[in-house]
Amino acid sequence: MLNILTTLSESIDLTSTATSTTITTKTFMLCTVFSLVLGAVIAFAFSAGQKRSKSFATCLALLPVIVQVVIMLVNGNLGTGVAVMGAFSLVRFRSAPGNARDILGIFLSMAVGLATGTDHLLLAVIFTAIVCVFNIIYTLIPFGEDSGDDKQLTVVIPESLDYGDVFDDIFEKYTKSAKLTTVKTTNMGSLFKLTYDITLKKGASEKQLIDDLRVRNGNLEIVCARKMADPDQL
Repeated sequence: MLNILTTLSESIDLTSTATSTTITTKTFMLCTVFSLVLGAVIAFAFSAGQKRSKSFATCLALLPVIVQVVIMLVNGNLGTGVAVMGAFSLVRFRSAPGNARDILGIFLSMAVGLATGTDHLLLAVIFTAIVCVFNIIYTLIPFGEDSGDDKQLTVVIPESLDYGDVFDDIFEKYTKSAKLTTVKTTNMGSLFKLTYDITLKKGASEKQLIDDLRVRNGNLEIVCARKMADPDQL
């Protein structure tokens, strides 16, 4: 029995590097060139026509080659793989949250780095081309964009008005929906500043809505702006 266990322990060696392969300088340089070129393509595709910082574009461009080198260094070694996984898990605590499109670009750069790091260069090229082309197409077409009818309305009213239902009849005339989101006192508590999320009806006049609100609130300040997306949501 002891001999059998000894034989099994020798055949199942978790620290063995039998699956590792030798990486030549030529292979490393070729994969690095592909990673840099494909990273530049990804950075351009996700930055063209969009307001992106230079640091984010640089991150997308260089991330594939970094991931590629990490994968080459792991090279089938279980201990190194576990250490790398722990190092990557710490990165998220030092990164600011981004929108869904930024996350897509980062995951694409990492996937390309994985492909080049395992010497699947043709796969990396095809994958990058497909995702970048469709990303540009979806950016150019009005896919998933709002109609522009969603507004954020801020109205200042005197403290003598009951803000609970003061504008209900006006909102019913011009909007599909109106939701009071915040109430804030201003001017030493003599005024209320109300913020609404509204959706205008089709063909409704924004100017006429503001004019009717001015009559009701005594011509105090009114701000109607396009509703901004919540940065905490994808």
